[in-house]
Amino acid sequence: MQCTKPIEQLEDIRQLVKEFYARVRQDAMLGPVFNEQISDWTKHLSIMYRFWQTLLLEEYTYKGSPFLQHMHLPVTRKHYDHWLDLFCQTVDALFHGAKAEEAKWRASRMAEVFWSKTEFMRETS
Repeated sequence: MQCTKPIEQLEDIRQLVKEFYARVRQDAMLGPVFNEQISDWTKHLSIMYRFWQTLLLEEYTYKGSPFLQHMHLPVTRKHYDHWLDLFCQTVDALFHGAKAEEAKWRASRMAEVFWSKTEFMRETS
């Protein structure tokens, strides 16, 4: 059993993001989508560090509209559900506490909103 810790600082965010995207890149369903879209993983991870740092630590280092990067991906609801499962598994493997629960809650909201917007755009095009 792996010992978990609370999410408290930027290094924790980095650990979460690195581990999550390592899993995504190897995943049979998500890996092909992400690996096709992302050519510079160092840059992508840096953006994701700032994104989650802003959300979880309230250190406002991210600016942008994350949905714009996702709206034309070749994905289905199953992709979003699987993304969320993988994210929650990663959080649970590494962290516990209020910020870990908040990370999972925020990810669930994000997956729901992104899928809803994607589906709406497809239906109205």
